Amino acid sequence: MNQLWIRNGLFVTMDDKAPVIEGHMVVTDDQITYIGEQEPQNLSGQVQKMDGKGLAFMPGLINAHGHAAMSLLRGYSDDQNLQVWLEQKMWPMEGRYVASDTKAGTALAIVEMLRSGTTTFLDMYDRMDEVAKVTEQSGIRGILMRGAIGLCSEQEQQAKLEEAIAFALEWNGKADGRITTMLSPHAPYTCPPSFIEKFVQAAHDHSLALHTHMSETLREVEQNVRDYGVRPAEHLHKLGFFSRPALVAHAVHLNDEEIAMLAQYDVSVAHNPVSNLKLASGVARLPEMLQAGIKIALGTDSAASNNNLDLFQEITMAALLHKGVSGDPTVIPAYQALKLGTSSGAAAIWKSKEIGMLKSGMKADMIAIDIDQPQFFPLTDIVSHLVYAGNGRDVRHVWVNGRQVVANGVCTMLDEEKIRREAQASFERLLNG
Repeated sequence: MNQLWIRNGLFVTMDDKAPVIEGHMVVTDDQITYIGEQEPQNLSGQVQKMDGKGLAFMPGLINAHGHAAMSLLRGYSDDQNLQVWLEQKMWPMEGRYVASDTKAGTALAIVEMLRSGTTTFLDMYDRMDEVAKVTEQSGIRGILMRGAIGLCSEQEQQAKLEEAIAFALEWNGKADGRITTMLSPHAPYTCPPSFIEKFVQAAHDHSLALHTHMSETLREVEQNVRDYGVRPAEHLHKLGFFSRPALVAHAVHLNDEEIAMLAQYDVSVAHNPVSNLKLASGVARLPEMLQAGIKIALGTDSAASNNNLDLFQEITMAALLHKGVSGDPTVIPAYQALKLGTSSGAAAIWKSKEIGMLKSGMKADMIAIDIDQPQFFPLTDIVSHLVYAGNGRDVRHVWVNGRQVVANGVCTMLDEEKIRREAQASFERLLNG
């Protein structure tokens, strides 16, 4: 039994009953076993003690939508609309990827995520065995799936479906339970209806959740109406997509009826404000979705469209963007914005009983932030400071499942210098064809 006792800490718990606590926390193996103002009693065995002075501790952040391997394409194509960016830039480069490129891009992304405080990430891509291996090695928590584009022959579609199922079954529960899996047809505009229906059936057969892109751009919505006579949400509903636990990414262009539909079927949404702004895809109706009771998480999307994986930036943007768009400064207050990246995000990915809070019985996925810096003074409201003044570069230590995976700003289980070198070499090979 391994125990960590953090003394004299400032804990942003994200537990509504006690959002901020000054005191002590104990981690036993992979779980939080005590948090409170008083010193813990009856600690036994070997106890590692840590002085929390100058640090704020909070749950690790949850990145609910991304494509980690695309970090190799950061800065390769900027200031383009989604269709040009995808069809003329991203897809041709990704078509040159080999397994080593997926590995290199994923490792680079995981280093960036861990160092900026993300402890759980959701990833949709291909060559997912490489993603899973790096996830296992790094210590991060991953929700992984083989994303499948169906713009191909039926034979190729079947091969992709079988690969997606095989990956999901092989890796679900691996890495000491840190890896869970889902099934993921890429999007309604890249997957024929029959292909999506096969994924829905497979999700039922194997008790898996579903993930897809939906209503990211107005053009996508208009195309869906032309092709199928209905908007994307109704289209997915008719295909049975919402008959399984489902998470849709973006959901930018929704009308009132679609918001009501997502709420009715308990569909979660991964809100990607920075990527949506950079690609000029639009601004999602976040306040209305929250009002309807839809579970919302935050995502960065890929580093190719963001261009970083700092979830604190998404938290800040979620708090600011919707104030500006609505003209209401009370919309998405700081605490609610922080919840989107922690406790609410955990609920959106069906893990609210495990992660998202600092609370006895929860997994010890947590981060320590250096608040002995000018932007955190005076110490008036730590939640406000984290949302409006902090960023991922303030993170000093990270634990996942009770194991410290970042110490003093450096990943403990990954060779960062080697990862940077291999990522650069991979990009140069891709660029030169």
